This record gives sequence, C-alpha cells and structure tokens, in this order.
Amino acid sequence: MAAATTMASLSHVASAQQERLEEVVITGIRSSMETSTAIKQQAGEIVESITAEDVGKLPDSNVAETLTRIPGVQGYRYGGEGASPVGEGSGLTVRGLSGQTASRLNGRTYFTAGSREFNIESAIPGMIAGIDVYKNPSAKHIEGAIGGLINIRTRRPLDMDEQVVSLAATAKYNDFTESTSPDLFGLVSNTWYLDDGSEMGLMFAANVQESHNRSDSTPANRGPYLRRAVRADSSEYEGLAGANQSYAGRNDVWYLADPTGNEDSSELMSTLTQSANVFQEDIYREREGYNAAFQWAPSDDFEVYVEGNYNLYNYNQEYQFLVLNDSRTIKDLETIDFDMTESLVDRNVNGGVDEVLAEQVLISGESLDSSFFSLGGESERPYETWLIASGFDWNISDKLNMTADLSYVEASQTQDSRNVQIDPKLGLTWDFARELYPDSRNPSNIQISGPDLSDPNNFVFNSYANVIHQNFDDDGLALQTDFTYDLDGFFHTLLFGARVATQESSYSSYNFTGQPLTDDGLPLASDHSNAVSVAEFPELYNIAPNDWIRNETDFPGGYLTYRSSALHSGVLSELFPLSGIPANGAIPENVTSRRHADERTAAAYLMGEFSTEDERIRGNVGVRVVETDIETRAWVVDSTGGESVVVPVDNSNSYVDVLPSLNVTYEMQEDLLLRFGYSKGMTRPNFGALVPSVTVDLLQGLGSGGNPDLEPLKADSYDISLEKYFGSASYASVALFTKEIDGFINGSQSCETVATAPAYNGTFDNSCPEGQYLLSRDVNAGDGNATGIELAAQTFFDFLPGIWQDFGVAASYTHVETDNPVEINGEVIDTPQAFQSDDSYSISALYEGEKTSARLVYSYRSEFIMTGVVPAPVSGRYIKGYGLLDASINYDLSDRYTISLSASNLTDEAPLRYIGEPGAVTTDLLTQYFVNGRNFSLSFRAN
Repeated sequence: MAAATTMASLSHVASAQQERLEEVVITGIRSSMETSTAIKQQAGEIVESITAEDVGKLPDSNVAETLTRIPGVQGYRYGGEGASPVGEGSGLTVRGLSGQTASRLNGRTYFTAGSREFNIESAIPGMIAGIDVYKNPSAKHIEGAIGGLINIRTRRPLDMDEQVVSLAATAKYNDFTESTSPDLFGLVSNTWYLDDGSEMGLMFAANVQESHNRSDSTPANRGPYLRRAVRADSSEYEGLAGANQSYAGRNDVWYLADPTGNEDSSELMSTLTQSANVFQEDIYREREGYNAAFQWAPSDDFEVYVEGNYNLYNYNQEYQFLVLNDSRTIKDLETIDFDMTESLVDRNVNGGVDEVLAEQVLISGESLDSSFFSLGGESERPYETWLIASGFDWNISDKLNMTADLSYVEASQTQDSRNVQIDPKLGLTWDFARELYPDSRNPSNIQISGPDLSDPNNFVFNSYANVIHQNFDDDGLALQTDFTYDLDGFFHTLLFGARVATQESSYSSYNFTGQPLTDDGLPLASDHSNAVSVAEFPELYNIAPNDWIRNETDFPGGYLTYRSSALHSGVLSELFPLSGIPANGAIPENVTSRRHADERTAAAYLMGEFSTEDERIRGNVGVRVVETDIETRAWVVDSTGGESVVVPVDNSNSYVDVLPSLNVTYEMQEDLLLRFGYSKGMTRPNFGALVPSVTVDLLQGLGSGGNPDLEPLKADSYDISLEKYFGSASYASVALFTKEIDGFINGSQSCETVATAPAYNGTFDNSCPEGQYLLSRDVNAGDGNATGIELAAQTFFDFLPGIWQDFGVAASYTHVETDNPVEINGEVIDTPQAFQSDDSYSISALYEGEKTSARLVYSYRSEFIMTGVVPAPVSGRYIKGYGLLDASINYDLSDRYTISLSASNLTDEAPLRYIGEPGAVTTDLLTQYFVNGRNFSLSFRAN
C-alpha cells in the first residue's frame, strides 16, 4: 500500500520551483507528517504543506477543509462542506486576506473562469498528492499573490513505484437529507526500464464524486425599522391610517406606526430580525477529475513529459422559500431593552454624542392578518477547467540545468438560476408569531396559523424569472523557462528565468425578469381576475419537507412551492403562451452586460541562493520584473445621436512591477532555525472590475462605471519565524508577520464628461460643472495592513513507553488583525477584511498503530464579517465564533486493503449570522440561523 514520492513530485515545472528533498515513502499519518515537516524544514522560504498519506487520500473529504489545518488559513463551510457562500475562492483567507491569493497547479497558473483564483472548492481530494501554501513567495514564483500562494500537487509516474494500481469506493451519508452519495477513485501507473537504459512512465487517474447536503435557515430583516407601538384601546388608534379598526378597544393588540419625528427615544422600538422567513435548500455537488501524465527519461540528464488535468464541478442548489410579509398589527407585543444608536444606523458620521434613536427591540409578537409568497427555484453552476502541458528538464552540464514548460488552460463557468413565484389566493391571510432569543444560538421560534399551506387550492401562479443567467469563458497560454547554475563560493546557486503568458476572459448575460403566469400574459391583477390556480397543474408543484430546521421551532414546514425539476422543461412556455417566456437556447442576450479582456504578461527573474561554508546561514535574494498589458472592451448605450444604440468601447492599460524578495535562515543550533523573509507582491484586479463600462441617468445626471485603469494591490510582506525540529515528524514554530498593503480598491465619486451621453442639462443638482455627470467608480485609494502571529506544533509521542508511542498531536493558532480602508458616507474608515477572524486554531489528536490509524480534529475561528462592510452596520451581517469537530479512522485489512470511516461536523454546528460587524458595532441579534447536518463516509481502498 506504499507509494513513493520524490521532490520532483513537488514541482512539475522546474526543479527551481522548489527545493529538492530526498525520497520519502508515504505509508500513513506519521509518514505524511514526516514529508510535510521535511518540506517546511528544508525550504528556502516560509511554506506549509499537507501531503496525502496514501494514493488517493487527503486527510479530509474536501480540499478547502484540509487547508484550514494550516496555520494562517481560515475557511468557511456552506451547505455542509468547505465552500464559499459567494461561489468564488472557497471562502478561504490566508493571513487575513481573502480574494488576494494565487492558485497554482504543479507550479502553473490555474484559474476558474471569471476569476484569477481557482475555486478550490472544485478540487477533488483523491486527485491530489499534496498542497503547499507559500506565505511569502520569493521572486521565482509566478506573481499574483499578496495573501499567499496555494500550489496543488498531483502525481507523476516516475515519482512512484514501478507499478501502482489504486482503487477506492466511498459511500457518503448526510444525516439531514438521509441520502447516500458515491465517491469513486482509480489510479493506474506503470514505469518501464528499456534496454537502452532509458526510463518511461505512464499514469492515469480518475475521480468521480457526488454529495447531497441540505441547508435550512431563517433569514430575517436587517436595518433600523424604527416604529412606535399604538395600542388598540388608545384614543390615537381610532382613525389611525393603516390600522385595522376591527381590533379597536383591545388591550392585547398594537399597530406599529411610523415615527412622527417628535417622539423621545424611549417611545420608539426597532423591529430588526423580527420578520424571519422560512428557507429550505437542497445542495447537490458533482465533481469529476481526470489526470494523465507521461514521462520519458532517455538518460539521467534529460527528461520530457506531457500531462493533462481536467476538473468539472457542478454546484446545484434547489430551494424552497416561504417569504413572509408581516402586517403591522401585532398581538401580544413584547420588547426588551436595546439601544438603536447612530453608530448602528450611520456610523455617527456627524460626530458628537452617539445618540440613541430607540431604546427597545421587538422580540415577541403575532403579526395578524399577514401574507407571504412562495418561491420554488434552482441554481445550477457548473465550473469546468482543464490544463495540458508539456516540457523538459535538461542537465546541460554538471553546473547548468534548464527546464521549459508550455501550458494551456481553458475554463468555463455558467450560472443559471430560475424560480417561480406563487401567491396565496385573494382574501386569504395568516398569523405569524415569532419569539426571538437574544444572546443565544437558538433559532427564533416561528408559528404560522391560517389556511393549509400545502393545499394547492389556496395558491395562484404569479411569475417566472431567470434571475441569474451568465456565462464566463477564459483561456490562458504560458511559456516558462528556468535555469539553475551552480557557483562556487558564498552564492552557490544562480536561478534565472522568464515567462510570457496570455489570459483572455469573456462574459455574457441572458437573465430576464419575472414573466407573468396568468391567463392573459399581463401581471397578476390586484383582484386576481387573470389568476391561474396552482391546483390545475399537480405536476408543477411539490411540498417542502416537514422537518424544517430539525423541528426546532413550532412550524415544521410542509408548505407548497413550485417544482424545481420543471423549471428547465419548457412546460411553462407551453402552458402560458401569452407570457412571452423565451425558449431554452433562445434567451436574448443582455448586450450591455457583455465584456471582454485580453491580458498579456512578460516576466523575468534573477535569484541567488547563498550559504556560509558551514551552512549555518543560508537563504536567497532575488527580484522579479513583470510587465502587464491589458486590453478591455465593454458594450455601452450611446445616446449622443438622439437614438440610443449599443456600441463597443475599448480601453488599454500597461504597467511594470518590480518585485524583490529576500529570505534568510540562521541555524542557531542543531534543528533550531530562525528565518526572516521579505517580499513585494501584487494582486491584479479581477477582470470584471476593469471593463470601460458606463451607465448614466440622463434625468438626474448620475451614473456608474468600471475602471480600466485600476492598478494591482501591492504589499510589502515581512516575516520572522523561529522553528524547532525535534524529530522527523515533530516540530514547534512561532511566526510573526506583517503586510503593508497599497492600493486597496474603494468606491469613489467624481464629475466626468461621458463620451457616450449628451451633456447633462437636467434640473437635478448633481453638484458637478455644467454638462458633467457624477459617476461612481472603483479606484485605488487606500493603504491597509495585515499583522499577526502564528503558532504551530506537531509530534508523535515516541518518548513515551508502549502503546503511547502510537499517539500524536498537531495544533496551530493564528491571531491576525487587518485594516481595510473603505469609503463610507464620504469618509474613509478602517474596517476588517471580509471573512477574516482575529483568532483561529486547529487541534488534532492522532493515532497510528500497526493496522489502525485515527484522527480527531477540532477547528475554531472567532467572529468575522460576511462579504464586506455596509454603510449602516445595522444592515450588515457577521458570523459569531464557532467550532467544528471532524474525525476519521482507518483499518488495514491487509497490506493492500484498507477500510475507513470518517465523520464531518459531529457537533452539527453551522455559521450563524448576526446583525452588525465585528468591533464596536456588533449585536447579539440573530438574523439567520442555519442547520446543515453531519456527513459520514465509509471507504474501501485497494492499493
């Protein structure tokens, strides 16, 4: 069951990409830790690695989850797996920075269409030999990372035994969906030694994986929502506009009226988070991965290779939403003390006393005579990326080595989200009761009283919408050459090379708004005179599950929604011919959303490796120079000729970056290393932000646009670490780091003349000179930083007697603070980075005996902001700190066969969302409670 790996497997591009290691045999947890420790210890820069303990097996069933075991890396779980809630970048942050990491596959640029990063959520664990995270990349690495560089390593035949056959079959079970999904892996590799002394190897691997998870939640309203409660037995209630006079005289009913502006704060309340809705989602993930590699080494001094990698990830989300619309008539109203301050509403931009606007918050009550609408929908998002590469490794002489690599990447992504809205029949109402639990991790209790929510006779169709329908198509070509020349003296190795690359990115959109589902093709009339009953079409609806959020509230679910499987069938265009629903494949393009970018880069680097004669001091110093040329095109509305026409608008930009780096390691004593690292890095803006688009309002003189002149974010990164190695798999380390970041992208407004619009001559004062428009654009405006400390340790207890030698532990802790300058309400304020927790840690208990191995892992991260700050913190969302417990156990049936059992999220935790943002504007008001369930898997592997 053993499989050999050499340092060549750590980089398929060039030996200069990483330091060489002696051969290490991977046979289990301990050996995996030995390999990772050896990489860390011998590296010339600061790097953390995770190596597959066996062919086809990483420590976790999800690559994004595996990365959170690395110090400085924080992750997010969405829908039961390591993932991003926005579908990009997998929700990972490296040293406090999100969206600013670079992705590499065997040292080559690798990306998801529409992004500069590869969505690691897409990666299949079985295909991966290991992952390296470079915290402070040196000059020899391809530029593009100020947060960190994540390099995924796959396998090659000459790095393994002569013949390797590995098969694995896994059954995954989710205890919320009560469904089982397959995961199949296979690898075949062979090496031949020919009569002429040459060596040849061929390998093919495939992995197909499915999963079915579920996400139930209670999204609630955010924002101040200031109200004053008028009791039904008061004199004011009689004749009050909007108040239902049938309740007049009752002392248990109130009407929530708008403030008049004359009230004292003690007379007002806030109703934020009170309108909790009912959301249920089924999440289906399909992954396919294929990897093939051929190597031929006619001599010890020359090797040629061809390899390819294909990755398909299809994220499918079927949702059933009950969107509740509360009335303002409340029975049994109850409030608690809560100060709604100016800081929560507008960050107290006017200064002075932070006034309290309302002193209460509504936590319990029954909204009488309320209504809702039902949404049944599906979002399908397939990602596809494939790469093919060829190159050679040539020892030209005893001192000079050359490698060359030519690679081509092609990526596509489609997102198609559709839904149907269904409304209650005219005259039907419901009573919605809720009870909030501040300072708690429990969901709001919900009760719904009224007509049967599952009876189709109570519903009519409203509309059909393709809310998101977009395509991304990217491709890239790169040629890289690297040279290594051995010298005599203090500088013992000279590394230099060059790379030229292109990347093209195209975007198109086809979404359309709600098309009426009525008998005359017109919007649903207020008197429902053109309504169509849902009961007429039983094949078009289904009933949501009756165990909503595990029955933790008084409302179990069981409501009617549109059947998601009928969204793409074309049946609606047949049943509602007057609604103008376009046929699949014939949806008109939104031409003004179209964009294209063509980027060309040329880079060269020079780096020297040095050491003293006793090698107590060693390191490298270098510089990378890269030129970037980018051409962008957008399609905009030109109204200068009196008639609006869509025309292309082009722009180009060019810039040169000089990126020096220095790494020094001092061996203070045997196996005690002190490291210092400095590098200047850059991260280019995403292509979508660079297009020369512009949209204006001719009546108000306002507009918005992209900015093709945006420059990269740049960072000066400094690291110092102390590392003590106690054995082949044991070490302890502490690292301090800081990143000084220049060029944070902020929204800004400026007065401009717009070439595709007539001079502004409206009556609205936009505060601009005559004829100009006030445009909102992103600009490079602010400087920020990320500073922190990382602690890490791992060991097996070899110094203990007996069976205790088979136990081990691994742990890491990170504290990081970030300043992200953002312009809000005309002022630039420092905010934390999105998805960044100040504190995170991971603790693993390990066991490896003669036949049995096991691990128990607990990961925790403190509170963090969701996708970014908003002008009003009371409208923002943050995640409170939470931890996850995972476990696995493996048993070797023989030298060739292993059975494994693993469990993910044993404590059934989920990232709960609260009102506010980390810092001085947090609240304890829960705005979205989640249940995702636990995942269990049973695997059988043969090697």
